[in-house]
Parts: sequence; C-alpha cells; structure tokens
Amino acid sequence: MVLLGWITTGNMNNARYWHRASLLTNGKVLVTGGWDYSSFLNSTELYDPSAGTWTTTGSLNNARSRHASSVLTNGKVLVTGGRNGSSYLNSAELYDSLTGTWTPTGNMHDARLEHVASVLANGKVLITGGWDGGSCLNSTELYDPSTGTWTTTGSMNNARYGGTAFILTNGKVLITGGWGITSVLNTTELYDSSTETWTTTGSMNNARYWHAACLLTNGKVLVTGGWDGSSYLNSTELYDPSAGTWTTTGSLINGRSEHTASVLTNGKVLVTGGRNDSSYLNSSQLY
Repeated sequence: MVLLGWITTGNMNNARYWHRASLLTNGKVLVTGGWDYSSFLNSTELYDPSAGTWTTTGSLNNARSRHASSVLTNGKVLVTGGRNGSSYLNSAELYDSLTGTWTPTGNMHDARLEHVASVLANGKVLITGGWDGGSCLNSTELYDPSTGTWTTTGSMNNARYGGTAFILTNGKVLITGGWGITSVLNTTELYDSSTETWTTTGSMNNARYWHAACLLTNGKVLVTGGWDGSSYLNSTELYDPSAGTWTTTGSLINGRSEHTASVLTNGKVLVTGGRNDSSYLNSSQLY
C-alpha cells in the first residue's frame, strides 16, 4: 500500500508572496517575482524536482507581484502586468530557459493586476480583466508571440479581477467569478476565439473571489472555495459545458480562499493551503 503524505523539499532562496509559478517543458518549475513583506521582488528561481533544490536564474526587468505567467507553445514564459509598489504595470517580458534571461516584449494596452492569462490553441495568449489601480477592467487583449505585439479583443460582459480562467475541451475559455465593480460575482462567461466575442453562461450558485478551479478528466470544471465578501466558502460546484449549468457537489472540510486545486494522474483533485477567517492553512484535501 502506498501512503500519501507531504515531505519537505528545498527552500526557495527568497521568501515570497503573490508570486507566480510555471511548469517548464524541461520539467523544472519557474517562480517569478512576488512580495516579501518589505519589497517587491524581481528575483526568479528554478526548482529541480530530480534534486529537490532551487537555483536562482535571471532577474525580471521589472519587479512585480500579482502578475500573470504563461508558458508559450515555443517553451518561453510570458510574464505580464502586476504591481511594483509605485505603479501598476502594463509591461511584459519573456523568459528563455536556454539562456536563463528575460527580455522585454510589447506592452499591454492596459496596466493590470490579478488578471488571468490563457494560452489558446492558436498559440496566442488571452489576457482578461484585472485591476488598473483605479477601476476594475472588462477589457481583454491578445498577445501574438510571432510578432511580440498586443491587440485588443472583445470586452467581457462583466468587469472582474481575481477570477479564474480555463480552456474547455471545445476550445472556448471559461471565466468565473471574481470581484466586480461593486461586489463579488457569481457570473461566468465564455470567450470564442473564432469570433473574438464573449457570451454569458450559467451563473454559479455562489458568488466567489480568490477561488480555485480545475478542468476534470470528464470535461467538467470544478470550482472550490473562495470568499463571497463576508465569509470564506467551503462550497464547491461543477460546470457542465454541454448544458451551460452549475450544480453543487461535496463541500470542502474547511472553507478557504487563495488556495490551489490540481488534478492528479488518478483523476482526483488535490486542494492545498489558502486562508480562512482564523489562519493561513497548511491542510490539504482530496476530491
């Protein structure tokens, strides 16, 4: 019998919060930026699973936190937006794992943080929503890796930040929840890259922000936890793309937000960490 559990591994070189992590094509994990409770970071580092160790790699051109990170089809990593303490960023840069260096690429049209990024089947990157320091955004834009340029695309029906985005098996992008202009949202919408338009789909049973979502092996999307503006949620629900509807499913043992949800090779979902009313969590649960 195999016992599941947690073991410690190497510590990062820098403590960091609001950073981002990306799994590279070589199997290593790239961690970028963040905040260490005293300064915004431009440092980045690589985790080697075979050795369980971290090594520093090239620094970002701009320190940033609450940004987005995407692995492109060419293997490079695109980092976009975020905040560096003094300003909200529209800058973007590319990491080349072969050289360990970052190079600036075209700036987004809008500065934004807590936006979401999705790599489409055509290789372009869709950036949606976010916060620009003064307002919640419904704008979206596309990055073309072949030219290093951005073009605006259809605006969402609802401005939002802190939501989730997943590419469904039919190629459409599902955006869920987040913080809207005045409140936490239960609305969801779909982006069709062939028409560059957004259409609303079924609303979640609970409004939620800082939740986690994952695409299950059956093509449904599982959304877990989050915050509804007054309490941390233990509720979870499933989106069925064929019907465009949400149904509630088993509740988490602990309400939590700002956690992660990952689909394991056996099809189960691992939920880890986050926070609730009383503490930051080290607990994990399986669905």
